[in-house]
Formats: sequence, structure tokens, C-alpha cells
Amino acid sequence: MTQDPAVSVHDTAIVEDGAELGPGTQVWHHAHVRRGARVGAGCILGKNVYVDATVRIGDRVKIENNVSIYKGVDIGDDVFVGPHVVFTNDRLPRATNRHWEVIPTTVRRGASLGANATVVCGIDIGEWAMVGAGSVVTRSVPDHQLVVGVPARPAGWVCSCGTVVSRAADRPASLDCGACAGQDAAEAEGGG
Repeated sequence: MTQDPAVSVHDTAIVEDGAELGPGTQVWHHAHVRRGARVGAGCILGKNVYVDATVRIGDRVKIENNVSIYKGVDIGDDVFVGPHVVFTNDRLPRATNRHWEVIPTTVRRGASLGANATVVCGIDIGEWAMVGAGSVVTRSVPDHQLVVGVPARPAGWVCSCGTVVSRAADRPASLDCGACAGQDAAEAEGGG
């Protein structure tokens, strides 16, 4: 295991030799990180999280309890994965499939996946997108889009802070909520 001294691994967690954990990452009770997995800096892997071999997780990612991240899943920086989220990696699951193929899934920077969401393999969840709790995501989600339901359908557009900025079907001209737009303006003027 490649581990920075600032990494915190609970006594009941398993981090296999050959797994990489970035500085400041915390691995909690009964988590398991497989050989060949790479977890970035400042991440939190909650209780019972499983990270399969070859999985890549960016920096500052928070993965809540009871999430399994299988081969083929790539998670960008600043992603939130709620409790009990399910990722699949095979479109034709059979216990005896001799032609099993890993189908990749990408979760891009800043996206949030609500509790109990299911993400079917082969899709792309865009930057700052938000998936509602309990949703089943069967299609790719554009940047900043909010999706909810079974199957997940567009329900609006969100700011990078998570605030819904529009419920319209079409992407709005601005994706900043009033508070973030004001903060961005203040920072641009040096006030912030």
C-alpha cells in the first residue's frame, strides 16, 4: 500500500498492498480498498465502502457508508456519493457469463449522487450535476443538470453550490444562483 503518513485508516479497514491513498484521506470502519485502486487527497471513505481494483477516485471526494465502486468506475474531484449508492459495471450480468465485459462509467468533478441512487454502467455524469435520492440513472447527465426518479429524468439545473437555478427543460444562460453570482462578482473586484 502506498500511504502518506497523514492518511487515516481504521483498524478494521483493509487497504491492500498496491493501493494508493492520497494525503489526508480517511478510510473508515470495514472499508476495503483493492490493489491497483487509486484514491486522491483529502477523501473520506465511509463505513463499508468497497473500492475495486483499477478504480480511480479524485481529490476531496466524500463517499458515504455502504457504497461499492466496481472496476470501470472513474470518479472526479469534489464528488459526493451518498449512502447506499449502487454502481453497476456489466450490461449483461450472469453468474456464468464467459464474455463478461467491464463497461466504464464516469462521474465528473463536483457531481453529487443522492442516497440510494443506482447508476447503470456506460454513462457519464457531468460536472456539478445532481442525482436525486433513490433515482435510477440509465442515461448520461449533462453538466449542472438535476435528475430525479425511476428512471431518472431531467428536473432542472443546479449551481455548483447545489441550489436549483431553473426548472426549465433548456439549460439557462447562467448557472450561478444569486448568492454565488454575488460572491463571484465580489471576488473579481477583490472584495472576497
